[in-house]
Amino acid sequence: MQLEADQGHRDRAVIGGLEKFLAIWYEEAQQGMSAPQVQVIMTRLQSYSARSPEERASAVDQVLNLLSQDEWPDTQEQEEPPHPAADVAPATIVAPARPPEEKQEFVQPPKSAPQERRNKRNAASKASLLPLEVLQSSVNNINGVSDGYARRLARLGVRTIRDLLYLIPRRYDDFSNLLTISQLMYSQEVTIVGRVDRCENRSAKSGRVITEAVVSDMTGSIRVNWFNQPSIVERMRPTRLVVLSGKVDQYMGRLVLNSPEWEPFQKELIHTGRLVPVYPLTEGLPARWLRTIIKRVVDGYANRIPDPLSAEIRKIWRLLPLFQAIQNVHFPESQDRLTEARRRLAFDEFLVIQIGVLQQRRVWRSQAGRPLQVAQEMVETFKQTLPFEFTGAQNRSLNAILEDIQQPHPMSRLLQGDVGSGKTAVAAAAMWVAVQNGAQAAMMVPTEILAEQHFQNLTNLFKQPEPLPAGTNGEDVLPDQQVTLPRVVLLSGKLSVRDRTAARMLVENGEANIVVGTQALIQEGVEFKDLALVVVDEQHRFGVEQRTALRTKGGNPHMLVMSATPIPRTLALTLYGDLDVSIIDELPPGRQPINTRWLAPRERERAYAFVRRQVNEGHQAFIICPLVEASDKIAVRAATEEYERLHKDVFPDLNLGLLHGRMKPAEKEAVMQALYRGDLHILVSTAVVEVGIDVPNATVMLVEGAERFGLSQLHQFRGRVGRGQAPSYCLLLSDSIDPEGQLPEVRHRLQIIAETQDGFKLAEEDLKLRGPGEFFGTRQSGLPDLKVAKLSDIRILEDARQAAQYIFERDPDLASPEFSHLVGQVREFWQERPTVDG
Repeated sequence: MQLEADQGHRDRAVIGGLEKFLAIWYEEAQQGMSAPQVQVIMTRLQSYSARSPEERASAVDQVLNLLSQDEWPDTQEQEEPPHPAADVAPATIVAPARPPEEKQEFVQPPKSAPQERRNKRNAASKASLLPLEVLQSSVNNINGVSDGYARRLARLGVRTIRDLLYLIPRRYDDFSNLLTISQLMYSQEVTIVGRVDRCENRSAKSGRVITEAVVSDMTGSIRVNWFNQPSIVERMRPTRLVVLSGKVDQYMGRLVLNSPEWEPFQKELIHTGRLVPVYPLTEGLPARWLRTIIKRVVDGYANRIPDPLSAEIRKIWRLLPLFQAIQNVHFPESQDRLTEARRRLAFDEFLVIQIGVLQQRRVWRSQAGRPLQVAQEMVETFKQTLPFEFTGAQNRSLNAILEDIQQPHPMSRLLQGDVGSGKTAVAAAAMWVAVQNGAQAAMMVPTEILAEQHFQNLTNLFKQPEPLPAGTNGEDVLPDQQVTLPRVVLLSGKLSVRDRTAARMLVENGEANIVVGTQALIQEGVEFKDLALVVVDEQHRFGVEQRTALRTKGGNPHMLVMSATPIPRTLALTLYGDLDVSIIDELPPGRQPINTRWLAPRERERAYAFVRRQVNEGHQAFIICPLVEASDKIAVRAATEEYERLHKDVFPDLNLGLLHGRMKPAEKEAVMQALYRGDLHILVSTAVVEVGIDVPNATVMLVEGAERFGLSQLHQFRGRVGRGQAPSYCLLLSDSIDPEGQLPEVRHRLQIIAETQDGFKLAEEDLKLRGPGEFFGTRQSGLPDLKVAKLSDIRILEDARQAAQYIFERDPDLASPEFSHLVGQVREFWQERPTVDG
């Protein structure tokens, strides 16, 4: 109608005139409008071609006016449309009509959209909700999905109708730029509507079959080519109206469309003329077939899924209803609508996680714990044994921990800080307090090397304390006569059977106050007499089950989780939302920045010369390689071969050592002791040195294949040097090059770490660049399976956190019927994951 008005009421909006068009429109219109509404339009446009221009203008204006009204005269009481759809107008295109012998669907012009949206919204609100078992039924129940297709969908993790609804597009092709053929320009992504003038197959010299068509509209024509798709000619019949979307190319000076997406012109477009979803695929699963099936499922089921969020919560946090979000994440009307849809679905994912961790926090805090007595003199006695003073950040973190362990419920706290910030000293102070209460403390670490180093460090820390400085009353304040000097025991897998049995006996009878170990701590046969505090170092190396197993060794002991890798706020809230968090954001005085720079491959010899100069000055160096042994699939340097090459060709006069994860514990220990003693000038290693190794005399960290590591991991490598008084350096080498030098993305990442010493900033950048799955270097069971949400969506996560807290304040048990569907989602999400703990 609008097109007819714009063209001056000449009855040329559709080929053959409006009267022929109305004959076809009449039947289809009754599926989305009431019979009286359809009849009103038919009456207004009767004998349209025979009318004068003034009468035509009056009729068109009347119809347009009716279509724009909320309610029509004498039709308000009619039933709503029986087939609800999205609360948005579908992609609509008004185009020339096709000959009457070819059945074709048409749509109302854009001005009908308000009425259409209201009808759909009302119908959607009245649709009956589906029971959960229907959504969980097999995709085989969907018309058009055979057993073969079902097996292919299963490769994508899609087995049920719900899975298909939540198969989120990985990207979208923007084919919403609708132009006439005369408006086309080279390299544009466009959509055109036109009539097929001709279509035929021909063979090229190369043997390929080229399907060549000519499509025209009222402004011109364009040639369209497809390659090795001869069956298209059977569907691209002359005179047929089609919609084509793709990139405008050129051939011999003329514009062409090569291999565009296409479909017949119809009421709602799926493959063209809109933001077109692009789904993950697998072999034997055509993109057009999958898109068509998902459209069928979205139309049939989306508006009948129970919404777990009440209207009140949706209003507070400005969220779309669930059915609109699902419809628009698959087939968005616009980019803004897509953004709203993704925000709603991401919010749901974060909310389920936050409710789960808050429930776990509530459960943990409801359990009875053992309050420990804390006296200031007790803490000061320990501090006097240290060769350094605590920083302000260390004192704040320690005070928070001491406050927690005095409570009648168990502590559950995350302690994180940058490399070298002094987390271990803070944990040692808490363990000291536990021992002074006559209890035991345990520290679990991921590797033998780290266990042995913590064992040595704690043994040195817990030495005989000196008298405290003079008190305010002028009298010396001496340590309490009952101070217990902790006895530290190492329990690791490399101990002999005899030594391990002896260590277990010391732990069981309480003679061992502090136990340091690897996973050997949670093995059967390890029993504690009175475990009051558990410290888990390098928490991301352990699964939830391992941390829980250590917790069960005592009667709800206090739990302190330490992270050597600074964790971005979103990741901390997601993985450890049930924990209180302490951050040591201050380095000890005198800790100097590490001079960091990235080098091109041609500068490798300069790097070796620099390493030699540092060794000649009496220092030591690390050279890190990504792999243990060379690989045919990955062109990066391997530690074993690099060690042989460096030892033979580059540093034949120096003492080199080799360290990697495949070595036996005794071999690794021998290498580390040689490094500590200064017998080795250079240690060639894999990422096993990422944490824990403390060699104050080391001043150079040279990383081969630096592009293979994340920013946080490179920051950890860098933290292995700079622990003494001498200036220290980190050199990053990358073999990933293009003709211009370093690849832009590689250069960008290496430049970030060269310019930034702040581990928390690097962690945020690392999360953005590599994603949560690779943030810690390896995937771990604690990471949630997020389909829409990204852990860089800080605002959405914080909104979901607030919403979870709001819900808990109103109904801690989620017993209200209002939350019944939400409880089901929480249960469904967490039943396949381990219970979150500290």
